[in-house]
Amino acid sequence: MNNNYETMKRLFNDYTRKHIKKIFLAVFFSILVAGSTSGIAYLLDPAIEKIFINQDETLMYVIPFVIVVAFFTKGISLYLAKILMIRVSQELKADVQKDMMKTLISTDTKFIDSAHTGKFISNLTLDTTLLVNLISTALLNLFKDSLSLIGLLAVMFFQNWKLSLIAIIMIPLATIVARSLGKRVNKATRQTMDTSALFTKRLVEIFKNHRIIKSFQAENFEQERSSRDISDLKEKAIKMTEIFTRNTPIMECLTGIMIALLIFYSGVLIKNGELGINNFFSFLAAMMLAYQPVRSLAGLNIAVNQGLSAASRVLPIVDRKSDITDNKQLPNLKINKAGIHFNNVNFSYDNKDKTALKEASLTMDGGKMTALIGLSGAGKSTILNLIPRFYDRETGDISIDDQSIYQVNLFSLRENISLVSQDTTLFDDTIKNNIKYANLLADDEEIYIAAKNSYAHDFIQELPDKYDTLIGENGVRLSGGEKQRISIARAMLKKSPIILLDEATSSLDADTENKIQKAINELTKNKTTIVIAHRLSTILNANKIYVIESGKILEHGTHDDLLKNSQTYKNFYEKQLRKD
Repeated sequence: MNNNYETMKRLFNDYTRKHIKKIFLAVFFSILVAGSTSGIAYLLDPAIEKIFINQDETLMYVIPFVIVVAFFTKGISLYLAKILMIRVSQELKADVQKDMMKTLISTDTKFIDSAHTGKFISNLTLDTTLLVNLISTALLNLFKDSLSLIGLLAVMFFQNWKLSLIAIIMIPLATIVARSLGKRVNKATRQTMDTSALFTKRLVEIFKNHRIIKSFQAENFEQERSSRDISDLKEKAIKMTEIFTRNTPIMECLTGIMIALLIFYSGVLIKNGELGINNFFSFLAAMMLAYQPVRSLAGLNIAVNQGLSAASRVLPIVDRKSDITDNKQLPNLKINKAGIHFNNVNFSYDNKDKTALKEASLTMDGGKMTALIGLSGAGKSTILNLIPRFYDRETGDISIDDQSIYQVNLFSLRENISLVSQDTTLFDDTIKNNIKYANLLADDEEIYIAAKNSYAHDFIQELPDKYDTLIGENGVRLSGGEKQRISIARAMLKKSPIILLDEATSSLDADTENKIQKAINELTKNKTTIVIAHRLSTILNANKIYVIESGKILEHGTHDDLLKNSQTYKNFYEKQLRKD
C-alpha cells in the first residue's frame, strides 16, 4: 500500500502537476455534470406534483424547458470534461514516452543488451497506455462520478431518508466486490503484459529474420510457435476481460435486490402516508441515475491496479541511471597523434566467470593501423567496444595521447572516433540522410565527396532517386557491399582521427571487395586505425599486429616478426593465405 502511495505521489509530481489547471477545469465541468444530473432527478418531484396532480398549466411549460436545459448542460459539460482529460492523458502519455526514450537512447549498451527489443516496445506502447488511463480516465471518473453520486444521494435523502439508508447499503457492498476483483485484475494484467511483450519479441524476430526462416524452411515451426503465443495472449486477455466483466452481473444483482426492497418498502411508506407518489418517482430516478456512478466507482479500483502494475514496469526504466555517463565538467579530449594505450585492462560481461579481457596491455600508434587477430570470442570486439566506452573496463586504464578516457568528457571522446562494423547498421531513410547522420550540419557537397571517396557515388547515381532513394529497414534494398560503402561514407564524413574497423569482406565478390578495400584505405589514411582483421591484405598493411586468445594478448609485433617468432600467428596466417 505504501509503495502504491509513493507511486501515485511520484506520478502526480512528475507528470500530472503541470496539467493541474486543465484538471481543475475538468473538475469544474464535472461539478456541472453532477449538478445537472441531480437536478434532473429532483425535477421529477415538482413535474409529477405540479403538472400531473395539480395540473398547473404554467409549470407545464417551465419544468420541461428546465429539464431540457439540465440535459444540455450535462451533455456539454461531460463533453468538455472528457475532451480536457483526453488532452491531458495524451500529453501525459507523450511525456512518459519521451522520458523513457531519453533513458533508452542515452543509457549504456549493457542495459539495452540486457532485454529484448520487444520488451521495450511493449513498455513504450501498452504499459504507457495503461499508465495514463490511471491518471486521466480514472481521475476524471473519480471526480465526475463521486460528485454525481453525492448530488444524487442528496436528492434521495431530501425525498426520503429511510429509503436512502436502504439504498446506500449497495455502496460498501460494491466497494468490497471491486477490491476483490482489483487484486485479481492486477495479477491478470501482469500476466497479459508479460505475454504481450513476449509476442512483440516474436514479431520483431520474425520480421528481422524473415530470410533465415525461409532459408531453413522454418515457416511451419514459426507459425506453430506464433500461434501458441497468440493463443496464450488470447487466453490471458479473455481471463482479464472475464474478471472485468464479473463486475457487471454482481452490480446488476445488487441493484435488482435494492430496487425490489425499495419498491416493497416504498409501498409500505405510501400506504402509511409517509411518502408521496411524486417523492417516490424523484427518489427512484435519483437512485437509478446513481447506479452508473456507483458501478463506475466500483470499477475504478481495477483501472488503478492496472495503472500501478504498468507503472511498476515503466518507472524503473525512466529512473534508470546509466552506468556510463557524460560528465560535462571533465575536460575535452585533446588529440595530438591519437595514440591509444591499454594498461592492464580487465573486463567481463554479465557472466563474471568468463573474463573477456585479462590484464590486456596494448599500444596503438597514432596515425597508423593496428590489427587484432584471433579466434571468435578471443576478445577483439571487446577491445573495440571499450575504446568509445560502450562498456567500461573493470580494472586498468585506457588512454588516448596520455589522457585517460575516463577523465575526459564522453562527448569529446566519441566525437573523435568513427566505427565501421561488419554488421552494417543503416536507417530506414534516404541514402543522403544515412550518410549525413555522421554530421547533421554537412552540406550536399560534403556528402557527395564522402560518397565518391567510399566508391559509393557511382551506384547511388544509378538508383531511381539517387541520393534521395529510400533504402528500407537496415538498407534491405541495397546489397551487402553497397551497405558497407554507405557505412564507410558515413564514417568519412565524420572526419574523426580514430577509426574502429571490424572488417568483413570475405563474402563479397572480387570487384566489390576491391572497391571496399580502396574505400577502407581512403578512410584510414593517416588515421589511428584499430582493425579486426579478416583479410590477408589488411594484416600485411598493418604496422602492428596483436595476437589475442581467450582474452589475453599472446604476442604482438610486425608481420615479419610474428611470422618468425609466433607459431600461433604463423598458423593463422597460413589459414588466411589458403582462403585468399
